[in-house]
Amino acid sequence: MKQPHGSTLAMALGLLLAFTGCAKHEMSAETAAVAADAVQSPEGAFLAYEHTVQLQLPGKDIAPRVKAVAEACQSAKYGDCAVLNVSQQGGDTPSGSIKLRIAPKGVEPIIALASEKGEVSTRNTEAEDLAQQVADTQLMQDRLKAEHARLIEYQQRRDLEVADLLTISQRLSEIEAGLQQANRDAAQQHRRIDTQLVTINIDSTNSQRSRSEIGQAFGDFGEIFSTSLAYLIRIAAGLLPVILIGGFLAWLVRLWWRKRRKK
Repeated sequence: MKQPHGSTLAMALGLLLAFTGCAKHEMSAETAAVAADAVQSPEGAFLAYEHTVQLQLPGKDIAPRVKAVAEACQSAKYGDCAVLNVSQQGGDTPSGSIKLRIAPKGVEPIIALASEKGEVSTRNTEAEDLAQQVADTQLMQDRLKAEHARLIEYQQRRDLEVADLLTISQRLSEIEAGLQQANRDAAQQHRRIDTQLVTINIDSTNSQRSRSEIGQAFGDFGEIFSTSLAYLIRIAAGLLPVILIGGFLAWLVRLWWRKRRKK
């Protein structure tokens, strides 16, 4: 009878652990979802979000991590994404950085990929309100379109002079150029609103940086020693004439004092 009781207890503990693990997983997923939704622009707002993340990884992992983030972005693993800049630096203290523009839902996953098995030292999120710029661009588009329509209608009149036609044609060209520029501005503004800019900077860990500094100090030992010795030689060369002349004058004063005491 004892054995079934122990088996039942073990099964109950197993179910409890499994339930706890599932609960933790659900809480983790829910937390990630909240974090991903927290920085999305509210409905009707025109906010352009920018994220700056500072990470620390072992030096040997920096280059592969930058490559992995770039490949995930280019393959649209976490949604629409475009790599804007990638830079890497080797040597004793390697570092790397990547700048990309990604859909809001992909911000948290791409940062999680970059910081896997690493340390997030700083993270900053800020938003620029583009509401006024969007409104100004829309107003410019509406004004140019209305003027363009009026000129097209006026151009169709048969009683126009040649000079008037040339003037209208020139103005239509200017309006069309202005419309193209306004459309480009509107597209860029909506791109900044619909996607978010993420800049990830990766440095070597503090322990590796300390080892590198110690190694560099040993490497600079000879130069530091020779420089310090050169300073000491210069000081000795400068003081030597003063010591010799001072000693000679002290000997003369002492000799004069002895002669005066004898008298």
